[in-house]
Amino acid sequence: MRQSLRNNLIGIALVMLNACGGGDASAQSDSCSLAKASANPVSVKLQQVFTGLTFAYPIGLMQAPGDDSRWFLLEREGIVKVFANDPLVSTSSTFIDIHSLVDQSGEGGLLGMAFHPDFAKNGQVFLSYTRTSSPLTSYISRFTSQDKGLTLAPTSEQPILTLNQPYSNHNGGDIHFGPDGYLYIGFGDGGSGGDPLGNGQNTNTLFGAILRIDVDHGTPYSIPATNPFVSSGGKKEIYAWGLRNPWRWSFDRKTHALWLGDVGQNAWEEVDCIKAGHNYGWNVKEGTHCYNSTTCDASGMTDPVTEYDHGKGCSIIGGYVYRGTAIPSLQGAYIYGDYCNGRIWALFYDDVGKPKTQVLVDSGINITSFGEGNNGELYVMGSGKVYQIVAN
Repeated sequence: MRQSLRNNLIGIALVMLNACGGGDASAQSDSCSLAKASANPVSVKLQQVFTGLTFAYPIGLMQAPGDDSRWFLLEREGIVKVFANDPLVSTSSTFIDIHSLVDQSGEGGLLGMAFHPDFAKNGQVFLSYTRTSSPLTSYISRFTSQDKGLTLAPTSEQPILTLNQPYSNHNGGDIHFGPDGYLYIGFGDGGSGGDPLGNGQNTNTLFGAILRIDVDHGTPYSIPATNPFVSSGGKKEIYAWGLRNPWRWSFDRKTHALWLGDVGQNAWEEVDCIKAGHNYGWNVKEGTHCYNSTTCDASGMTDPVTEYDHGKGCSIIGGYVYRGTAIPSLQGAYIYGDYCNGRIWALFYDDVGKPKTQVLVDSGINITSFGEGNNGELYVMGSGKVYQIVAN
């Protein structure tokens, strides 16, 4: 994220000044299709939900596969709360508490969670967090429920992948199971500012990349046979690279495309459609623009689908392609926001296939993340609260 999400993602006071594994990779589509923009603007608003509960630094909201009865909310300090899918809910319980392990310094903390696609049977959940150690270390760990999915046992932790962080920012941390059953992991460029270590363009490091691993085979994982660097130079875990800080991203549940908001440096924020083996340019480029240079060699690099300058916001928060039913005019649009000013956009395509954006809401909240229900409806977290995007 950028320097203040760059320096402290949420900050102690949320202050910002400036299917199972082993499937075939073809299960993920290379399609970056979105809905065609209509002539009339979409009218939506944010409606606060779960008002009977209080949350500390919410950065994730999700439901377990096939279970619409509960919500799971991630708090950055290292706690996952679980509560009933009830608009009048007033009580929550702890699904897992690993706050004693979690280091919240800089942009660290509990940063991501992914249910195994077969969670109902195997009870496995994967957490992404930065751990208290020297140096600061990112952990991707498997935890297993020992009470039929009611809670996760902290003692069941099995570290899957660890990465020592050279700085305290740009940790990335979002994780998702893809439609192919593999676990996808997002890491930033290692931090500081401007990518001083050159990690974004270095495929011999796991920084600045989306990784893809098979957690159902191997010890502790195996590499999918169709990963880009399986038979050539580069880290075999890498799926795509050239990213600065992929804080939040998601799969379109209909097309299976991977949509990502990559947080910019000082000038540009970008939305990327991630494809296997593609290089998204950082730190040669920031968005579509040469970084710290009037000219640059961008050969072999993939431009973002859209971008915006820092007159419109300063830290992009990636969201989801809307696949709910409550707002038909939003169906098939990619929804994303900005931490600094709380603005939320919808990304469509126009009549000739060029990206077209519409401002949906100027919320004024410090957006930290989006959430998606099993029914495809979307939620927004920010300033310690949870909101649903609803028709206006």
